[in-house]
Amino acid sequence: MSPINAPQNATQRLDQAAPLFAALGDETRLRLLVRLCADGPHSITRLGSRLPLSRQAITKHLEVLAHAGLVRSARQGRERLWELEPAKLGEARQILENISEKWDEALGRLKDFVEA
Repeated sequence: MSPINAPQNATQRLDQAAPLFAALGDETRLRLLVRLCADGPHSITRLGSRLPLSRQAITKHLEVLAHAGLVRSARQGRERLWELEPAKLGEARQILENISEKWDEALGRLKDFVEA
């Protein structure tokens, strides 16, 4: 890959990650993810048992999470069970680690500049 294409690819990766971080940016969706992480697959009824939300609202939040690749669903009998998609959380962690590394490098350069 040529250096000219590198920023474009990084930008494309960030564009693809935007729905992921948008989904993670909502408190209700984070609560749903935490519940799925801790307790495994759940139906909408079980997920909603601790939240003051309608089934329709929970469904909309789960659809946002699914669009971002954070959860998936499978039909089991008459119910649909929702479960965590751990690979996407790993992707989010990697993106945040890359940002953190860049931030540390920038702070190091600033420190060197100030000390010079």
